[in-house]
Amino acid sequence: MVLILLFFIAHWYLSLFAQSFFHHRYAAHCAFTMTRFWEKFFYVYSYITQGSSYMSPRVYGILHRIHHAYTDTENDPHSPSYDKNLVAMMWRTSITYVNILKNRVPVEERFTRNVPEWRWLDWWGNTWYSRILWSGVYVWFYVAFAPSAWWYLLIPFHILMGPLHGMIINWFAHKYGSTNFETGNTSKNLFKVDLLMLGEGYHNNHHKFPSRTNFAYQKGEFDPVYPVVKLFSKLRIIRVINTKA
Repeated sequence: MVLILLFFIAHWYLSLFAQSFFHHRYAAHCAFTMTRFWEKFFYVYSYITQGSSYMSPRVYGILHRIHHAYTDTENDPHSPSYDKNLVAMMWRTSITYVNILKNRVPVEERFTRNVPEWRWLDWWGNTWYSRILWSGVYVWFYVAFAPSAWWYLLIPFHILMGPLHGMIINWFAHKYGSTNFETGNTSKNLFKVDLLMLGEGYHNNHHKFPSRTNFAYQKGEFDPVYPVVKLFSKLRIIRVINTKA
């Protein structure tokens, strides 16, 4: 039981860190820079930790920039204001994601500028072969180590880990919570201390200061990814663009 719980928690946070640090703060907002070597490193890290729900950092960056430009409008790729329920919202997001991934729709240049790209890995990570392979790894782990079949109920959460993270923020952080700032949109802060979503729950703060490396703002708030950003900066793995952020 302990091993299964550790596996689930590790997968939750390691994949969420990839999304928050690499996809969101780096690819979408260019809050810091890194060398080509480290960009490739975090690409591979993202593929391994996200597994069956691997998201292209390039497409994620484009989608998120569109979200900021058109928040809560019909052009927002994921908005509770324009979808009846969270499943409909995530389905629309997935269709938009695939259309951008396969270059089926035109995208404004302002949304594609300086997004990272590794065509081969983005292609492979988004194939059904890759997704089924990783799903098989999760199933094997539970068959080998789960103390009872009841634990198999967690397998779908592993398979859909990325969309689950996106659903929590893109739906709930635009419907529930509190606000620190007037932003002209429905963004909310879900938590006072955001340990569950590694700072991503400070969505109202983020919409006010999109390129800020620390999503926490007020006293009592804590963004767990920010200390890692500072550590990577000291180790010269990254270079923070706005040192006051």
